[in-house]
Amino acid sequence: MEDIFGQLSQQAINGITIGGVYALIAIGYTMVYGVLSMLNFAHGELYMMGGFTGWWVLQFFSSKHQPVMNAAILISLMILAAMAVSAILGLVIERVAYRPLRKAPRMNLLLSSLGVSIFIQNFILYTQGAKVKVFQVSNLIPEGLRTFHVGDTVISFMRIFVIGVCFVLMLLLTFVIKKTNIGKSIRATAQDIEAAAFMGIDTDRIIVIVFLIGSALGGAAGILVSLLFTQVDYYVGFQAGLKGFTAAVLGGIGSIPGAMAGGLLLGLCEAMAVTFFPSAYKDVVAFIILIAVLIFRPQGLMGEKIREKV
Repeated sequence: MEDIFGQLSQQAINGITIGGVYALIAIGYTMVYGVLSMLNFAHGELYMMGGFTGWWVLQFFSSKHQPVMNAAILISLMILAAMAVSAILGLVIERVAYRPLRKAPRMNLLLSSLGVSIFIQNFILYTQGAKVKVFQVSNLIPEGLRTFHVGDTVISFMRIFVIGVCFVLMLLLTFVIKKTNIGKSIRATAQDIEAAAFMGIDTDRIIVIVFLIGSALGGAAGILVSLLFTQVDYYVGFQAGLKGFTAAVLGGIGSIPGAMAGGLLLGLCEAMAVTFFPSAYKDVVAFIILIAVLIFRPQGLMGEKIREKV
């Protein structure tokens, strides 16, 4: 019994860590859906680009696998670069692939997002190859700070770092959405884009800002997971995108607090499942949760029922 409780505490840390990442990915899905009522299935590739950007920065500032600058500055630079590149790519995708189809049937937008996803994935495969890119994280963290022990629970420095960054980003986003004029405009546009335009809100600008924020958070999630698991490859965005979408649906698609809660809950459920089932079944647990939510509460835990417009 003590062994089980020990494993539960360890898995709770693991679940909060990966759940925070799922929440960042889910926010990107839910913000775009809230404003445009479309699912941006290219969002997983923005996550993947965040991981690759961090790896490129690490290689540029390393010599023989050793960083040539302060590790804290280098990690900060990797995160900022990942967010910037993913944000810029998100803006390009919105301008080229989505804006021309904004008044087209929703199926056209969905197919466009799938096409963009496949294009980016194959572009990275062609230019970077299929080989996994490895992060030499051990060279960035002093040996004495790599792990901490709280009773029988082992917490790595990188897990603490990932949890901290995820929650800081979520708090900053909450402040922007709740307390700033931009946030008020985003909420108004999400509630009714036509009414917001009549009230003088530049809805095109708000849509760009939504893509900018969501894409940047996706890039941050990508580099954080890459640092945590010390690797990235061209295919990681596919599964991460599915998990982020599941978290968004679980919390209530279109609800930012729901995306945060859904990501954390999904991460905890996956981690706890590993305690009682083989690790290979954690993905099955995630999608069982998705199916159950769609059947019994399709609006999600914190979402509202959508009324048909007449």
